[in-house]
Amino acid sequence: MDVSTLLSRGQFAFTIGYHYLFPQLTMGLAFLLVLLKSLYLWRKDERYNIAARFWAKIFATTFVLGVVTGIPMEFQFGTNWARFSAYAGDIIAQTLAMEGAFAFFLESAFLGIFLFGEDVFGQKMHWFAAVMVWIGTWASGGFIIASNAWMQHPVGYTVVGNRLHISNYWEVLFNPWIIPQYIHTMSGAVITGTFIMAGLGAYYILAGQHVDYGKLFVTLGVIVGLIASIIQLYPSGDMEGLQVAHYQPVKLAAMEGLFKTESGAGIIILGQPDTTKGTLDNPIIVPKVLSFLTYRRWEAVVRGLDAFPHDQWPDTIDLLYYSYHIMVGLGTFFIPIMGLAFLLWFRKRSLFKARWMLWILMLASPFPVIANTAGWFTTELGRQPWIVYGLLRTAQGSSPALSSGNVLFTLIGFAGMYLLLGLLYIALVVSEALRGPQQAGQKEGQEETGTTAGTLLEEG
Repeated sequence: MDVSTLLSRGQFAFTIGYHYLFPQLTMGLAFLLVLLKSLYLWRKDERYNIAARFWAKIFATTFVLGVVTGIPMEFQFGTNWARFSAYAGDIIAQTLAMEGAFAFFLESAFLGIFLFGEDVFGQKMHWFAAVMVWIGTWASGGFIIASNAWMQHPVGYTVVGNRLHISNYWEVLFNPWIIPQYIHTMSGAVITGTFIMAGLGAYYILAGQHVDYGKLFVTLGVIVGLIASIIQLYPSGDMEGLQVAHYQPVKLAAMEGLFKTESGAGIIILGQPDTTKGTLDNPIIVPKVLSFLTYRRWEAVVRGLDAFPHDQWPDTIDLLYYSYHIMVGLGTFFIPIMGLAFLLWFRKRSLFKARWMLWILMLASPFPVIANTAGWFTTELGRQPWIVYGLLRTAQGSSPALSSGNVLFTLIGFAGMYLLLGLLYIALVVSEALRGPQQAGQKEGQEETGTTAGTLLEEG
């Protein structure tokens, strides 16, 4: 693989990794905004409405950064991956165009209504706008996942000369790869949203500021976060593992650090892969679990990397292995964190007095972002050396006329520009978080008023 292609891969990895910091939060917050607005209409408690307005501001700021950082990725298909675009553009362009034409405009139009139309259209329309923002956000993610699912498991195509043409549009849209990946991605996004919400709420309680809203954020974040964390492990995580084992067994072997085919293969908890020797150093293994999880039989044979030609192995096994284990490790810890917080909340609401637990919630808030990013690294690194699995290798998809100097120039430019955007985003969100939820029309700096704390989500 030439230097220009390697740099193009690095640039796309950087830009898409940076971009996904924002959609995973907006997809999670979109669902939580619907819950807050629904709770307001149900209970007629203005605090839910104020909370919805507060998080809508953070949602909007994050949405703008997601749009700005998402646009360059579309252009890279033409500038850096011209041969891939020529080869598979007839199929990939369909789902990407639908994401922009339908989902994005649905999301952005109703976001405007949600932000500015509450007094004009009334509360029911405001709730409907929140629902449409949620649907648009998740539909946008769905079309992107449909594009990626086709690259992971190409279906509905015919080969005409040196190009692929779409032969069955519905087969592409209902690719069997989509459902597990979609559920896994959306539950991961909800986990991000709930941990951020619970973490900010924990900060408010610990700091003695906006305590009523802090309790609301912690309560909603913990309850929804626990449910999403369980779904992330099962069924979505299990479904993802089963389809990887079925369609991409070499990827499974590399993720697990399984260099040799084994009967009754164990699952690796810790260990360091040595790709030159084909071994795993200092392993901590739970015997036979991998065989059971993959094939539902304790003694099932799981194919290792030795069962596949070397030119079909992922080209960055070490990074793939660690990305996968970071994702799984963090995802596993999310359940006991949220589970313990829920038990404390359920038991006479002692969660709000357990400062140690509030500290855990606050400090744990960024970890779902790391887990989701590691998950996408796992997905993409595991597909290598293919850009379209089994059909087109990554080395064959880049732009042949693009020099390494050109790619390095744009990569440095993106790094500098994204650094400035990141600093601006942090400043805006931190400023909004420190200011806290405020009632409509409340003057800046005025003392927050509200009903007695401790009744949020506890009635009934």
